[in-house]
Amino acid sequence: MYILLVVAFIDMFSQLPVIAPFATSLGASPIIVGSVIAVYSFSNMLGNVLSGIWVDKFGSKRILASSLILAGGLVFLYTYVANPTQLLAVRFFHGFAAGFIVPAAFAAIGRNDDSESNGKKMSHSGAAIGMAAIIGPAMGAIISSRFGIEWLFYNISAALILIGIISLALIKSKPRGIKKANIKEDAGFSFIKNPDIQFAYIAIFLLLLMQGLLTYAMPLKVEELNLAEEMTGIFLSVFGIVAIIFFVLPSNRIFDRVNNRKLMFSGLFTIALSIFALGLSTSSSALLISMIFYGIGFALLFPSTSATIMKGTNSQNRGKAFGIYYACFSLGVILGSFIAGILGTSPTLIFTVGAALVFISSILMFLKRKHILNKS
Repeated sequence: MYILLVVAFIDMFSQLPVIAPFATSLGASPIIVGSVIAVYSFSNMLGNVLSGIWVDKFGSKRILASSLILAGGLVFLYTYVANPTQLLAVRFFHGFAAGFIVPAAFAAIGRNDDSESNGKKMSHSGAAIGMAAIIGPAMGAIISSRFGIEWLFYNISAALILIGIISLALIKSKPRGIKKANIKEDAGFSFIKNPDIQFAYIAIFLLLLMQGLLTYAMPLKVEELNLAEEMTGIFLSVFGIVAIIFFVLPSNRIFDRVNNRKLMFSGLFTIALSIFALGLSTSSSALLISMIFYGIGFALLFPSTSATIMKGTNSQNRGKAFGIYYACFSLGVILGSFIAGILGTSPTLIFTVGAALVFISSILMFLKRKHILNKS
């Protein structure tokens, strides 16, 4: 399952450095290039929600296998794209098909309701995604520059289809009997009323909102400090490396020993402070330290939010819950880049506004949670 997650996210991350130049080479205007990038996240969000509903109805195995194979076929179609309109269409359907993969994968990982290891399982999942975030962009840039962009699409397509076929053989079907026992009480969307799950949705949305801001503003900050352009990639990789180290070392035990709510608050405050520090940074060493703390905040947030989803759901509604979770994931990325674009080209302003958004939202959630506890 973790290898499956790596392949699924490499599919997305590997195209980040090449899809804009590819669209431009087809004659796309700047507006169309932006649309080509955004339409994937939009349709991916739709796929996330629908995937959650179907996973609870049909089980993870069939949804995973079919979506992986379909996504692989759609990636292959990129090699036949001849104009921006065709590229937009392929990107939309590719994002939609890929949107089914991750909620189904997390529902399968969380099938066994072992609450004592939920945090550890989610930290390993986070490590898989972090590895894809580091490998994917470098892989996309290297293959497309040395062999041509079509070979990137060939390789990703083959990997998705192969993993899809393998998943049919290796992933176990949903155990029989569970559905009948739980569907009357637990198959709906009642989990949304859970304050901790609401907090998890808002927290992951804010994390990915900051990721969108970071992706947009980091090149501007590097340029402002007159650093080499390649430093952008190095700084963006640092947080992923820090998070992976945190996930795979014994430090991952914290996710099963400390209350997830406390971890989410700690992660959000760490993210807010690191983003604010990025805006104030005046040297490469300051940027590096800020990104290390951003990685720690990311490492605290991702497993604690996803473990909260697992803990607050059951086998009959976990797919829906993770579908909404990853829809918040996609929405955060979309709005992050959009807000950064509105704020302009001042990285200090972008980072300051981002830090303020996370800090104020965290305080409001803390006060709401305190009010609920006092009321009960």
